[in-house]
Amino acid sequence: MTGTFGGALEARGIPAGEGYLESDTIGEIEKEGNVLVIKRIHITYKLKIDPDLLEEKRDAIDRVMRVHPNSCPVYRSISGSIGITAELELV
Repeated sequence: MTGTFGGALEARGIPAGEGYLESDTIGEIEKEGNVLVIKRIHITYKLKIDPDLLEEKRDAIDRVMRVHPNSCPVYRSISGSIGITAELELV
């Protein structure tokens, strides 16, 4: 999902390459019978952005955050069985 998010940002003139965008992901696993099953995934994106660019592109960033999951192959493949949430931290 990070690649899809970063690509969408870059397409809107927001740098997301090396050093600009990072993500941390936490998976929550539960035991079903004797099998460990991933139930939830939470992604925290960290975007380093110049304050002036943030002011100019804030609406675009918010829109990308809302819509990028539906363009992501990973999200589309697993979201029906695993809860996926994301948040954005601006640095």
